[in-house]
Amino acid sequence: MRTSIRLTASIVGALAIFTLVGTMTISPHETRAAGARTGFGFNATLSGFPTGNVRLTGGGSYDASTASNTADADTTVVASGGFRCIEAVNQGPLAGCAAGEGVRWDTVQLLSSFTFKCNGAADTAHTVTTSDDTVVLLADFYRAGDGIDESFSSVPMFVSATDQRPDLPGNQNVWIAGVGCGDGQVHFSR
Repeated sequence: MRTSIRLTASIVGALAIFTLVGTMTISPHETRAAGARTGFGFNATLSGFPTGNVRLTGGGSYDASTASNTADADTTVVASGGFRCIEAVNQGPLAGCAAGEGVRWDTVQLLSSFTFKCNGAADTAHTVTTSDDTVVLLADFYRAGDGIDESFSSVPMFVSATDQRPDLPGNQNVWIAGVGCGDGQVHFSR
């Protein structure tokens, strides 16, 4: 008797789960609306401000729908990479990075948008916005010897599949605040 009750309960439970799962279909549009991640990878050499030339590489993934310019907002992003100051940077958030210094960077926050300049104070400001093919970040940069302590913290940067400054020669698709823009090899995938 107990065996038949357990068997009946198991069959009823399985049918209930089958019926519930059968009615739960999700369209690609609903999946995207729920927050799909975009992957990216890049490498670039950046310059344009009065001093400094930086090599930047990396990648990661993010959910553009979570981007926020509110300080310390909870955003969905995992990204990191390497960097090297090829020439000393004497202005902006990386001021003090000497030639040959730099090891790695990691992400602090995914930003909705940011105002940037490619060529210093005389340049006009432009706005870049996070989307499926552009990621705007605050990142921490680390030099050798500083261990887990950021050498330069909350540095604005972006990576884009598209030229963010078509008015300038070349393809300005990677940027670090206070260093400038560069023509990077960039790939985004969904």
